Amino acid sequence: MVAIMNEALELTAGLSVLEVGAGSGYHAAVIAEQVGPTGHVYTVEVVMALVEFARKNVERAGYGDRVTLVHGDGSLGYEDRAPYDRVLVTAAAPKVPVPLVAQLRCGGVLVIPVGGRMFPQELIKIRKNADGKIERSSLGGVAFVPLIGKEGFEN
Repeated sequence: MVAIMNEALELTAGLSVLEVGAGSGYHAAVIAEQVGPTGHVYTVEVVMALVEFARKNVERAGYGDRVTLVHGDGSLGYEDRAPYDRVLVTAAAPKVPVPLVAQLRCGGVLVIPVGGRMFPQELIKIRKNADGKIERSSLGGVAFVPLIGKEGFEN
């Protein structure tokens, strides 16, 4: 799934990426490798224990200088470093969160699972054109944990 999502994100060196849902930190580290030393990954996680776990893993893997971990409601994004070239959500939302689209730079790509708290869910790719117009496409059915937060499923 990491490879599918990263391919959909069209990652290149130097990009600024917002990841919603840090988990173990693995996906953020893979993205950090792809965006290189001139890029950066900001990952927002609602579970504090996962923030700490991911931070240790990211630092141990040597990506502490390219990945910033933030404790907070990822469904609202991370406005402090917006806009982002790419936005990745690793938990399913009932709909595409408006704040995440707003924090996406024109020309950017957002990848997010959308659907029910359990099933069905669909992986959605959104491209924000230079004029701000949104193009949406489906990448197929998926199964993710629910996105917890104001723009996701309330806990």
